[in-house]
Amino acid sequence: MAKKVDDQGRGRSQAVHRALKRAILDQALSPGSKLPEDSIGERLGVSRTLVREALVRLSEEGLVDLRPNKGATVARPTLEEGRNLFLTRMALERLVVETLAGKLTKEQIDTLAAHIAAEDAEKEHATSIRLAGEFHTMLAQMTNNASLIRYVNELVARSSLILALYGRPHSSDCAVSEHQELLDSLIAGKAEDASKLMAHHLDSITTRALLPREDDRNIKDVLTAYAAAEGLA
Repeated sequence: MAKKVDDQGRGRSQAVHRALKRAILDQALSPGSKLPEDSIGERLGVSRTLVREALVRLSEEGLVDLRPNKGATVARPTLEEGRNLFLTRMALERLVVETLAGKLTKEQIDTLAAHIAAEDAEKEHATSIRLAGEFHTMLAQMTNNASLIRYVNELVARSSLILALYGRPHSSDCAVSEHQELLDSLIAGKAEDASKLMAHHLDSITTRALLPREDDRNIKDVLTAYAAAEGLA
């Protein structure tokens, strides 16, 4: 019985983490937004302890800032931090495509093609950013390199904050076409072409910059849909 209770507790803790992370990656919770434990716990129907655990985990992933006596906020990286992040990401993702070129299985190709089709069909800007990021984490996952997977996942998640703050609205068709070109190069085994395409793709993102946007939405209202999606109150 104790093990079942522990499993349920871990499951709810993971659900809280997923709900908050998804809200951040979807830009429903903007960079700099306050994350009060009591309001989040009330909205998600969980204890402040579970909320705190999720916030600590998100801080380790670079998505939340935790400051003593000041509470938690969605991380608000500087533009310089963003440039450094994309430089690091560029190096790692070039390694990803060099690893995968000419080695994708039919199942992997079909999975990536289906994801690109989903990106193409998506019209919501924030969701399109999340889907675009997932394309990159899927590529990393396919390398079966645990270290590469971990670091790319973290950098892609952090990138969503950079784009929320500084990302200039852009055509989703552009991102989708670039992903398709990458996939075509990988299928053809053209490692050098794929590497150059990835570098160009990420470089184009770093050149987009806008001033931050203000956001005064209520966190309980923002989290309603995410609570429902995770089966929370």
